[in-house]
Amino acid sequence: MRKLLMAVMLCALVVPAVADEVGAVSTKFKWMGPNDKIVIEVFQDDSIPGIACYLSRAKTGGISGAVGVAEDTSDASLQCLQIGPVDLPDDVRSGKRNGEDVFKKRTSLLFKTLQVVRFYDAPRNALVYLSYSDRIIEGSPKNSVTAVAIQPWVKTAVPTP
Repeated sequence: MRKLLMAVMLCALVVPAVADEVGAVSTKFKWMGPNDKIVIEVFQDDSIPGIACYLSRAKTGGISGAVGVAEDTSDASLQCLQIGPVDLPDDVRSGKRNGEDVFKKRTSLLFKTLQVVRFYDAPRNALVYLSYSDRIIEGSPKNSVTAVAIQPWVKTAVPTP
């Protein structure tokens, strides 16, 4: 049991990307502590500059949410897009890094995480991102997927008035 707890704590320290909060909306009023809400976050794929992913997820409020012991639901939605030039590393292009974690967020005190993994679809020259929630004992089938067709990047001039 002690080794399992240490492994969980070490996994919680490894975070592939950091997200910035874009905004949030309240979904349920709580008398004590913050309201339940949907949070929108954005993160960039550290291995592939030029890709940004927007993630909306449920965040539990109340007293347990305020002190960090609440378990968030597995509901999440994901959309990624190309925001700049994309130069795929050879190990991504070859598929050797398929299923690589690009984002991980703890959604309960110890055992549950929301993850985003990346795959490369070579025939269509697209990056596919999958978000899902898992637990050490039992995961959830709830998931979201998005694909980014990699295009040549052309910087356009902004017209002056």
